[in-house]
Order: sequence, then structure tokens, then C-alpha cells
Amino acid sequence: MSHDAQFTHAHMVRFERPLPASREKVWALLTTPALLPGWYGAGRIEGYVGGQVRLMGGHIKGVVTQLTPEKKLAYTWNVLMPGQIVSDYPESYLTLELDDATLTLTHLPVLEAFVKLNAAGWHTYLDMLDAAARGETVEQREAYMKRNASKYGVKPPS
Repeated sequence: MSHDAQFTHAHMVRFERPLPASREKVWALLTTPALLPGWYGAGRIEGYVGGQVRLMGGHIKGVVTQLTPEKKLAYTWNVLMPGQIVSDYPESYLTLELDDATLTLTHLPVLEAFVKLNAAGWHTYLDMLDAAARGETVEQREAYMKRNASKYGVKPPS
């Protein structure tokens, strides 16, 4: 064992998308799970640093770590199976940033085994967000996921 640093690399998924609507409208969709129920399911994001994040009926739990209204929202991301108190997976971090023209989503670290599935999932989320922000009909998550799973070469979750 050495006392020296070890250097590693963490996998991440990052998207940069043009804002599909005003910053205010996109921010509301990012921070109010009820506005995008087909993705989040039952849940909430408490709008302050230290606030709880509960999404997908408790499947995702976290804590808000950064919040600058209409600019940046970051929170921890823990995947829990029914009845679990502690996740089998490492905690990760989701950051959503808005500027005048762009929405940037960054999720890290992502386990190597899940990086393509994670990308398909976030691509699905952003497609749904985009449709909602434009006032279009938001399809069922499964329809977007099927298209995006194919794009990333993964099998859609069942």
C-alpha cells in the first residue's frame, strides 16, 4: 500500500441542449415534479439547499446541494429498491444548469456498466422536458425510451 495518490477516472453523462422555451418555464419543469409526471412519477424536490429530493415514488432519493433559481440545481442521486434504506449503488450527483440559450445536464459518477442506459434515460427525460416546454403532447416515457435505447444500443428497461 502506498501513501501516494491514486488517479482514476469516473464515467459521466452530459447533455447540452438548446432551451426549448423561456428559462422560467424550463426551470419550473426542472424543479416541479408534478409538471413532468410521466418522468418523475410521484415525488418532490424541496427548493432549498439541504432540501429533500424524492422522485419516482421513492426509487430516487437525494439532497439538494446547490440552488440558484433559474440558473442551477444540483442534488445527490441515490437509487433505492423497494424497502431499501441504503442503496446498492454509489451515490451520484445530478447538476442542471441554465443560461440564456442552453440547458446542461451532468450526471456523475455513472457506473461503467450503466453509462449507456443512463444516457438513454437522460435523453428520454430531456425529450419529454423539451415537448412539455414547447407545449406539445408528452408521449409516455416508454415510447421515448424505446427510441433512445435503440440510439444508445441498450435494451429498454421492462
